[in-house]
Amino acid sequence: MPDTGKSATITTVPPISLRRRVTDHAMTAVAVLTVIVVLVPLFAIFAYLLYRGMGSINWAFLTQTPKPVGEPGGGMANAIVGSAFILALASLIGVPIGVGAGIYVAEFGRNRFGDTIRFTADVLNGVPSIVIGIVAYAIVVLYQRHFSALAGGVALAIMMIPTITRTTEDMLLLVPQSLREAAYGLGIPRWRTTLSIVLRAATSGVITGIMLAFARVAGETAPLLFTAFGNQFWNLKANQPTAALPLQIFNYAISPYDEWHRQAWAGALVLIVLIVSAVAAVRFAVRRGTFGAA
Repeated sequence: MPDTGKSATITTVPPISLRRRVTDHAMTAVAVLTVIVVLVPLFAIFAYLLYRGMGSINWAFLTQTPKPVGEPGGGMANAIVGSAFILALASLIGVPIGVGAGIYVAEFGRNRFGDTIRFTADVLNGVPSIVIGIVAYAIVVLYQRHFSALAGGVALAIMMIPTITRTTEDMLLLVPQSLREAAYGLGIPRWRTTLSIVLRAATSGVITGIMLAFARVAGETAPLLFTAFGNQFWNLKANQPTAALPLQIFNYAISPYDEWHRQAWAGALVLIVLIVSAVAAVRFAVRRGTFGAA
């Protein structure tokens, strides 16, 4: 019989060796350094845009259309509104298709057709934007026989779809299988389980993927050169050429006029601020539970 009266032996933990402590601190320093390397260019770009563009931003810049060459003043109000219009069209086209494709490949795509969708999305992610602009020109502009905001929206939607598809798939696959099995055990149909439970659980990640795609296409210029083309006046008609901030910045930047160069810097600053604000607003809404609330 073992002697139960004896006290248990206290096990002492040996001290961590000097080599392991040095390695731990060194790896932590390397990780912090990599974060700094990533953040410094971002802050440097934003600071330089503030330096070059802040002086040209005023009420006229935000509310007026461009002035003729040699006439002082004017702004990019039509380009700001045009960019929002084109991006709204792109989102209306690309988000439902991208989310739907992501749901299919995650929940029902364990077959050859699903593999084809994944491969196509990966290939589209690597296609240069100018090539997508040429494709949109061929399938929309030539059919309409003129440039239009719709053609620009189609081009940007084509670029958004693969990113949204793959991120949606990844987010849905992170949802525990036990949630699906519990829903099936309650007699809930598979389609309802996917939409009401699985997709709801992955809402935050899906919206993050949508905003990544949105931020990627918001500053694209090459596809819009072949599709939206640009406009010096106001336009909110989907079948007419439309101004956009990236187009206006490009045209002003390659011009020989100093005033247009200053406005190009201001437009670049406004574009960055609008993108960051849109992404931050959606992320804030997701964290507060506005989206995907039970």
